[in-house]
Parts: sequence; C-alpha cells; structure tokens
Amino acid sequence: MPDAILILNAGSSSMKFGLYEIRGPDEPGLLSRGMIAEIDGTPHFTAKNVAGTMLVDEHWQERGKDIVTHLIGWVEKHLAGEALVAAGHRIVHGGRDFIEPVRLTTNDVQALDALTPLAPLHQPGSLAPIRALAALRPNLTQIGCFDTAFHHDLKPPVSRFALPRKYEMSGIRRYGFHGLSYEFIAHRLRKISKDLAARRTVVAHLGNGCSLCAMRDGKSVDTTMGFTALDGLMMGTRCGAIDPGILLYLQQTHAMSVNEIEHLLYNESGLLGVSGLSSDMRTLLARKDPHAAEAVELFVFRLAREICAMANTLGGIECLVFTGGIGEHAQEVRAMTCDRLGWLGVELDTQANEAGNDCIGAKASRVDIRIIPTDEEMTIARHVLTMIEREPNDGQD
Repeated sequence: MPDAILILNAGSSSMKFGLYEIRGPDEPGLLSRGMIAEIDGTPHFTAKNVAGTMLVDEHWQERGKDIVTHLIGWVEKHLAGEALVAAGHRIVHGGRDFIEPVRLTTNDVQALDALTPLAPLHQPGSLAPIRALAALRPNLTQIGCFDTAFHHDLKPPVSRFALPRKYEMSGIRRYGFHGLSYEFIAHRLRKISKDLAARRTVVAHLGNGCSLCAMRDGKSVDTTMGFTALDGLMMGTRCGAIDPGILLYLQQTHAMSVNEIEHLLYNESGLLGVSGLSSDMRTLLARKDPHAAEAVELFVFRLAREICAMANTLGGIECLVFTGGIGEHAQEVRAMTCDRLGWLGVELDTQANEAGNDCIGAKASRVDIRIIPTDEEMTIARHVLTMIEREPNDGQD
C-alpha cells in the first residue's frame, strides 16, 4: 500500500474522517471513511472501507484529546505499518489572511483561534484535533483548508455591509462558508460538462448548516452566509438572517446577555426553535404536528426567496444543484422549493425527484436541476496531496 493521508472534518459535536492512499499526482484514492459522533456524550466510532463494508462499530469512553489518540491508533493499525505522511483539516473560518490551504504552524493555530468569536460552534472543534495531533505526532505534516477561502474573491457590493467604512477596513465583510463543499460541486460540474460548469448556477448546501452559493465558471459570485455562519438561510438550530433590532430588543427588554443571545441564535433557533420538536428535517417531515409543518414551510419559503436573490446576482439561473444531507435526501423539500420557483422556469420531474436521480428537472424545465452528493473530505485530500508534493515533509513548526 502506498503512503496515506488522513482527513479530519471536525464539527461542534462530531468528527468525520477519511483515509486516502496516494496513488498519483492527480487524485487521492479513498481507503476508508468514518465518523466519531456524540463527542460531548459517549463517542460512537464507525468506519467503512471503500466498498461500504463496516470495519469498526464501537463506543468509546475517551474524551477530548483521547479521542484523537484512539483514532490515530486505529488509523496506523489499519495501515498495517505503511506511512501516514500528512493530515488535512477542514477549518471553518480563515478570516482575511487564510485564503488558501496552508501547512499549519503553532502561530497559524493561534491566529485561527482568535477567529473563534466569528464561528463559535465550529472553530474550537476544528482546532482541537490539530493541537492533539501536534502533541501526539509532532513530525506529522498538518494542512489546514478553509471554508471561507472559496469565497475570498467576492467583491463589493456583494462583500460589503452597510456600515461605516472603518469597520470594513477592520475586516467586517461577507466571508461566506461551506466553501469546501462548493469547491467539490464546482469540480464535479466541470467533470460532467464544461458547458454545465459555465452556466449561471445556484448550489444549495442544505444540512444542519445551510447556505447558497451563486457560481459561474466554477467561481463564487455570491453566497448567503456572511461575516459569521449565522447569516442567510434558516438552519437546524441557527436562525439565519434576522432583523438586528430584535437582538437589541432582547437585550433591552428581556435583559438577555450577549452569551444568552449567542446561545439562542446558534443553538435554540432554526428548525428546532420554530417546531419546538427537533432540528432534524427527517423527524419534522415524518411528524403530523402542525408546528413541524410550519417549520418546514418557513425553511422552504426562506430557501426559495434566497435562491431568487442569488439568481438576481447572476442575472438569471440556468442550473440549480441540491447537496448536503437535506438537499440530497429530502425529496419533499426539493419538491416544495421547486414549486415556489416555477415562475423562474424551474420545473421538477416528480418521479425522478422521488427516486433521487442525478437529474431531476422535467424536459420542459428551463433550469437544469440536479442532485450532487458533496464530499468535503475529498476536496481537502486533493489540497493535501498538492501541498505535500510541493513542500517537503519536515515536521511541525
């Protein structure tokens, strides 16, 4: 077996990983992928090989750094003595300075830690395994890849908020997120057809976190998330775009602290807040409760409205892509969304949508409608492969 790279995609309460072998200069080869879920509870570790065969399914007692210790031990045993040459990480916020993948140093990690207030749910989870691996394997090259980097070239007026310019000069701008997912979709569109990749395309990344990206020629020209990952669409537990006067009202009238408002916006809102039942779209679609239906209705309303905003930036829409857990699997959400977009020429093939086909647009649809599963870990693996071919593996700074 050739040398291998480990890809870690850490979230607020779980961590996905992929193990890839270096087969050549162009494309890493997937060996296995897995997840450690319920990191704040009892960790549940699962991994499957490329054929989908379960390799491990067990509960751990480890917490924090010990989780990474257990994972790296399993990985190195699974590699049967072959070399693990690098680890790649998804890091949600790169701010103004991290606009392309970097070989991580201690100073980089400190600089990224300073961005935690801009992504409090995600940034600590992204950085924790980097620190743990640096302590466990100090000579292992670690590469950071940033969700904000794909949107770095956004220009005013798209990137600008209507605030005094001194705040923009200090770094308050629209950064955008889910960039590693959008980069994968752009790569996939080019593989399907250069003509398809050149079209005015809106990609809907719909999962527990949700956003849209307007892209053309594989480049981001607009997105719904902004300075933080709170903006834009309604999400699992996040509110999305909100009247800022509400936040002032909650502070002044309800005497809520900054921490209480932060917790409300990140953890108690969205699908969970409106339904009062669950943040999981699957649960809400299966329930007969009217509050569940109202949460789904609001989710779709906001989604369709923001797709129209992206189409406005593009000057039209020629392709609509659904991705992410909800986008790939919730055919009801796709159907309700497309129904609201009929005036834009969006017409769904009902049978294709219910079957979850790759192409779900009706023959008469003026907009190409597709389902494309995303793979953030593969995007990171490609970057890591490029980096280690370009730079020597001389240890962690």
